[in-house]
Formats: sequence, C-alpha cells, structure tokens
Amino acid sequence: MLPLPASSTEMIPSRIRAQLPTGDAFEQIMALQGDIYRDMPGRLTIRLSLGGQSYFIKQHFGVGWGEIFKNLISLRLPVVSAMTEVRAIQKLNQLGIPTTTLVAFARRGHSPASMRSFVMTQDLGDIVSLETLCADWKKNPPDLRFKRRLIVAVAKLARTLHDHGMNHRDFYICHLCLDKQRLAINEIYLYLIDLHRVGIRPKISPSDRMKDIAGLYFSSLNIGLSKRDFLRFLSVYCGNLHDVMAKDSGFWARVQQRARKLYYKFHAGWPISPFD
Repeated sequence: MLPLPASSTEMIPSRIRAQLPTGDAFEQIMALQGDIYRDMPGRLTIRLSLGGQSYFIKQHFGVGWGEIFKNLISLRLPVVSAMTEVRAIQKLNQLGIPTTTLVAFARRGHSPASMRSFVMTQDLGDIVSLETLCADWKKNPPDLRFKRRLIVAVAKLARTLHDHGMNHRDFYICHLCLDKQRLAINEIYLYLIDLHRVGIRPKISPSDRMKDIAGLYFSSLNIGLSKRDFLRFLSVYCGNLHDVMAKDSGFWARVQQRARKLYYKFHAGWPISPFD
C-alpha cells in the first residue's frame, strides 16, 4: 500500500535561505533555474551556483495518478517525491558508502499524485563515471592491478549496499563515479549517485538483488572484461563463490538472462559475453 506522507517535511539551512530572495524558501527553490541536466515528466534536475558554491537540485512537481497506477500494476513502488533520495543519502552515509552531500530538502502536499518536493545536493566536482573511464578499455586495456582493485571496490560497494537492505534500481556503471583528484594519486574512491529510485527495507529480495547485479553486468559487457574479471567480482560480492554457487546455482543464470534482455532492449542485438 502506498503510504500517505505528512503534509510538510523540510530542512533548509540558514546559509541557503540567505542566498534566496525574501519569501517562502520552498517556493523560491522550486522556482530556481539553472543548467538543465535532466528534464523528465514531473521532475527537473538542474545545476546552479549559490554563494559561490555549485549545487544540484532535483525538483519534483507531482507524478499524477496515471504514473502511480502504472507502477503499481507493474508491481513497482512509484517514486512520488524527493524523499526517496533523501532517505537513500542518509542510509548510504550510515553505511560509509560515498555519495553526494545532502544540503537541503522539502516536501509539501497530502496527495502522492500532486506532491511537490525538492532535494538539493552539493556538486561532487571533478569526478568521472566508470562508463566514461572504461569506454576505451577494449582498445586500450588498463593496468591489470588497477582493474583488479576497481573490480574489488565495486563488488564491496554492491555487497554492502545489498547486505543492508538497499537496492539501487538503476545499478549501472554510469552511476558509479571516481574522484579524479584521488584517482590521480592511484586511489580508488567510488561515489554512488542517481538515487531517486533506491529501495530500502530490512532485507532485499533475491529478485531485487539479481536485478541490480544484472544491471551492473549488462552495463559492463562492452568494456572488455574477461570471464575471470566477472568471477573475481562474484567471489568478492558473494564472499565464497563456490559455496554460493552450490547453494544457488541459478543466480548467475538469472543475472545473465536479464542482462541479455536489457542489452537487446538498448542495443537491438544480443551481446557476446565471456561466458558464451
């Protein structure tokens, strides 16, 4: 059942209020304009500068009952406000998984269909997504030790996320980013971003776990990883690859099947994987 929210939830620091025109701070932030990063029905993501600091703001304007029912019919929990991302950031902070810094948020309205809200986060600055970093790995393979360290870091992040009841629901390598300043000194510091669909519960279902890993696998099929690379990921993610495969030999088969479907959906063709 879709929970009805409280009429108002708000956290806007004084340093942010001081940069806004006089009046209702919520309305002022909902009216802010900046560089548009994503423009979706009922949701706008912009980047702007306030007081010399760069921020991202996701403004939610209400999804409508049609979108809510469409999600519920498909057995998906609809995202009706910025509070999904707020809770995800707070949970990741508790787990020690780096993500964007929460600056401000607010939510107004009773109806989940017309609720208005926003979340403001600090610009992470000089980062690079794994999708961009690994784009030419097929032609220009990375240093072997660096690749292994990166695979282990991604696997540990995924395991921590899932073992603590979180699933990303858009778990692709484009949403994993490295801090470029730390990368320059050979340090791997991974951020997890784009959290507006994250699910949080006491324990995630095997299906949700599989879908996240399938998304990660699908998005890494074209970067030149070997069968050994994927098995390295699984050995870290699962703890003990042999024991897990013996208990649930169908897990990886389900991951591959879903990943293939995703690949066909986005590329109109079947992938060639190291496991073929």
